[in-house]
Amino acid sequence: LFVFLFFLSSSFLSPSPPPLPAQELIQKGGIAGIVPPGKTAHSGTTGLKTLWGKEITAGNVHQDYPRPMMIRKQWLNLNGQWTIAESSRLNQPQHILVPFPIESLLSGLNSGSNSSSFVYQREFTIPADWTKDNRVLLHFGAVDWETTVFVNGKEIGQHRGGYDPFSFDITDYIHRRGTSNLLTVKVFDPSNKGIQPRGKQSQEPAGTWYSAVSGIWQTVWLEPVPQDYIRSIQIFPDADNGVLMIYPFVSSSRKGLTLTAEVFDGEKPLTTAYGGSGGPLLLKLDKNTLKWWSPDSPNLYQLRIQLLENENPVDQVNSYCAFRTVEIRKDTANRSRIYLNGKPFFLMGITDQGYFPDGLYTAPSDAAMRMDIRIAKSLGFNTLRKLWKIEPQRWYFWCDRLGMLVWQEIPGGDNRTAESQAEFGEEMQRMILTLTNHPSVIVWSVFYEGMGQHKTSEYVDLVRRIDPYRLVNGTSGWRDTGSGDLNVHHKFPGPEMPADDAPRATVVGSFGGFTLVPPAENRWTSGTWGFQHVSDSDMLLQRYRTAHEQLRKMIKDNGLSGAVFHQLTDVESECNGLTTYDRVLLKVPPEEFYKINRETIESCR
Repeated sequence: LFVFLFFLSSSFLSPSPPPLPAQELIQKGGIAGIVPPGKTAHSGTTGLKTLWGKEITAGNVHQDYPRPMMIRKQWLNLNGQWTIAESSRLNQPQHILVPFPIESLLSGLNSGSNSSSFVYQREFTIPADWTKDNRVLLHFGAVDWETTVFVNGKEIGQHRGGYDPFSFDITDYIHRRGTSNLLTVKVFDPSNKGIQPRGKQSQEPAGTWYSAVSGIWQTVWLEPVPQDYIRSIQIFPDADNGVLMIYPFVSSSRKGLTLTAEVFDGEKPLTTAYGGSGGPLLLKLDKNTLKWWSPDSPNLYQLRIQLLENENPVDQVNSYCAFRTVEIRKDTANRSRIYLNGKPFFLMGITDQGYFPDGLYTAPSDAAMRMDIRIAKSLGFNTLRKLWKIEPQRWYFWCDRLGMLVWQEIPGGDNRTAESQAEFGEEMQRMILTLTNHPSVIVWSVFYEGMGQHKTSEYVDLVRRIDPYRLVNGTSGWRDTGSGDLNVHHKFPGPEMPADDAPRATVVGSFGGFTLVPPAENRWTSGTWGFQHVSDSDMLLQRYRTAHEQLRKMIKDNGLSGAVFHQLTDVESECNGLTTYDRVLLKVPPEEFYKINRETIESCR
């Protein structure tokens, strides 16, 4: 088994691996099922590691380009060994491996702290081939939660938000010509004691609440850009009409600059558009030959966007896009259903918490993130319900590339005060804008099981204004207000059909929670928790098969549009996963799960 997982993960090391169909993955051997757990008590430890985590060093940690929707050739990765100290103990620095959270095993600290304030430091040198004419941007994938940044002792800026990327122009504060620079990052994170969105984090983890994470937890990097450069892009594909609209946002005070955008199918150029630096670029493709994106056919088009001065390139970024539609329509029986690319579609999802035993919020490697998606696909799921966490952009890139839909639950907080509600609203908008270019994301879900829920209808309207191209769910599970595109109900073990509520589509938002406790060596702790215990793999499979018999009846009789099983992996003491927390063992035969899921998906068509 260990050899198989290492082989499968190492096969992804090439920069452009082809998607592997689920059936092929199964035929290659799948992932072994676990034996029924023994009754011997085992003293838990947070030393549990994944196969990928065992390979991590300061020199190889997260070396992949962190922003796949907007690529430039030159960049400098700042991941690796930094120093860190509690703000009250600056004279007692320790080493930490960035970008792993302070509390994680892979950070090298592997401990929490009574402090909520920390100071990171590291030195960097600007590469010799970055010219004096370049501006230098400092990027953070995500830092939890409030960040203040200094370069060579001077404050550069601040940011609040634990889930969205942010950047600073540090050009005027750096030394060049091989001289070292000092980067200082101050972080304040009150975790679940604060006002901010923090998802499932808790300083008292138990059951469905997991370890808190603090500090830098995504890649930190530098990027040289011209004096006039493309700051960001927003991509709006109109699949029905074969039209692609691109909004490039340019950082420049000069007039007379123009933009061009080109679309490629592989290396074959398809169309080009020109425009001014202040407006959108409109590209027309032949809709009769358009390759649509779906989980079964994740077709991506390549993009090249250039900023021009007198037809000479000043700046260039590479990106990609896809054409697909998602909407609510009436079927032939006049029932509201989810339609993908103009056809009835059953959303067969599984909940993905995005935690790892060694990195917590941060996957130990890019290959580990990909493997989670591949495991879900091999089991026949077409959707991952990302619960109360925003992942690094590379995770969404692999969903785009491999053909996995994403139901994105917005991370929440308690939202009990006007200040916390304002913070939630502001951070939510930035989270959404970060991910709108990814075709895999098809559902925004604002609130989860009533926690922190407020002004639901107003938020639904706000999300629709920000992004009119996806479905919006007001709340998952409880306290339904009648707003949004979906009526979502949770029931464990379930499934239980939500009441028909046209014009919304009905979805079983969470069912299952079958608890098969794994062997001691694959557990986070001796204390385990779950919704409904099963004795062995056969019993879990039979419960799952019975649940799907109920789902197919709901599809036939009531027009059910989707169902989400709980959940993909064990997380800390919660053992409701189909894989162990360390991703070593799968609890069920993948070929059987694949057949069950595909039969349910096909019954909707």
